[in-house]
Amino acid sequence: MSVRLLYLILIRVFGWPVLLGRSQSSKDVEIMVLRHEVAVLRRQAEAGLG
Repeated sequence: MSVRLLYLILIRVFGWPVLLGRSQSSKDVEIMVLRHEVAVLRRQAEAGLG
């Protein structure tokens, strides 16, 4: 379990400089894609419950 925790911490630490170096438009595009994915997953969940 400690190896997994170390891995997750390292991913976060190395992810910050990448995130900070990206332009605002690329961040906006990523947000739009993630919102679309959430909408698709919600529709799938609703269809499964219906």
